[in-house]
Amino acid sequence: MKRREFLLGSGAAAGTMGLGGLGLASGPQELVIQPASFALRDQVTEGMVSLSPNAPPPVLYGTQGEEMRLKVRNTLPDYTAMHWHGLRIANKMDGVPYLTQMPMGEGEAFDYEFTPPDAGTYWYHPHCMTMAQMAHGLTGVMVIAEAEDPGFDSEQVINLRDFRLDEDGAFLPAFTPRGAARAGTFGNVHTANWRRRPVYDHAAGGLVRLRVVNTDTTRIYKLNLDTAEARIIAWDGHPVDVVVPLPSAEAPLLLGPGQRVDFAVRMPEGEGQAVNLMAKLPGQPLRSMAGLRVVGASVARDLRELKPLTRNPIARPDLSSAELHEFVFGWTPEGGAPNNGFCGSLGYNFWSINRMPWPGDAAQNVGPLATLERGKSYVLRLRNESPNLHPIHLHGLAFVPIKSNLRRLPPLVTDTMLLLKDEMVEIALVADNPGDWAFHCHVIEHQKTGLTGFIRVV
Repeated sequence: MKRREFLLGSGAAAGTMGLGGLGLASGPQELVIQPASFALRDQVTEGMVSLSPNAPPPVLYGTQGEEMRLKVRNTLPDYTAMHWHGLRIANKMDGVPYLTQMPMGEGEAFDYEFTPPDAGTYWYHPHCMTMAQMAHGLTGVMVIAEAEDPGFDSEQVINLRDFRLDEDGAFLPAFTPRGAARAGTFGNVHTANWRRRPVYDHAAGGLVRLRVVNTDTTRIYKLNLDTAEARIIAWDGHPVDVVVPLPSAEAPLLLGPGQRVDFAVRMPEGEGQAVNLMAKLPGQPLRSMAGLRVVGASVARDLRELKPLTRNPIARPDLSSAELHEFVFGWTPEGGAPNNGFCGSLGYNFWSINRMPWPGDAAQNVGPLATLERGKSYVLRLRNESPNLHPIHLHGLAFVPIKSNLRRLPPLVTDTMLLLKDEMVEIALVADNPGDWAFHCHVIEHQKTGLTGFIRVV
């Protein structure tokens, strides 16, 4: 019996489905957006939103180059639409209301059909009534497997996110004007896979692919592992082909909303030992968010056995011919309430791109921030004029950071760039996916109060 067959048939692989999972199926799947309840604290919290009445949104599994058919049905009284964060798919499947589809009302459904060109770790969330539905739970992980097994013994998905609850376990308001105008409104219950400090079992001496996803509406995590027997193998879904230092408590990894990191972890040998994903939260000591616990006899693996992940088919930009476009992210010079449409607004504008706030999802006659010609290379200069950090996400395309005025940036393929205070970053891309692509901050309060727009590829 092969090692992988043994592990998948034993308790040592219990962590591989720590969130539940749907996928690697050839037929269509129906995902039902519905009310949910769950014991986030000692009490059950009502009024949650998930794809299950009493569990977190499942991990969705697909395979690179194979079609996925996902019927999303809405049973909520609010409108919704589902976005597949990081996937370079056809524009009409991107799930952005009024830009790529009409929002789904109660009882309505939308058939999403796409073939992921890239392997890696991605995620899904609503792009209509975004703040309310995400803050109440509707954020899930999507794993697109490589066509060739990379050789891990097991894997573990960790979905990091906060919830804002009172002492009785009821939801507090998801946002505040003060928070929206600053760094966002933070949750006070910190979870991994909707649980506080969960522990998952994996084989002694085994190689675990640890997929960590920040699906929070606001929080930027400072992360590290409490082991040296690990390495970063993928960033925002794409293989890392340069050496990226393993983060430590003294030099943690910043993971903003929307970002993902994959670690290869070699488990310890001793029964009951653990590897912990650690986080430093403001005003709190370093704490474990989730743990991987050793079980069983050692399978005696070595990190050097792993081959590098195969590159995804990302076109590399030609900087010698790249055209430059500039974008300024900051506060809005003018107020006014955005157009609500069917997808909700927070009722005010605080933020802008190029000093113009987004007028609302259903606003008429709104043009693109830039128009790019298909197949050409571009450099986008992103400038943060505010003291707050902004994870800037571009739908439908992948890019590479090439320059910062504050730090050295490794050339990691990504879809979400975390801008620091007063930072200017240049990113490069090939405009190879036609359509209107949303371009916004993934601190959702910033997005819903003006810091959003779209880029057109023709």
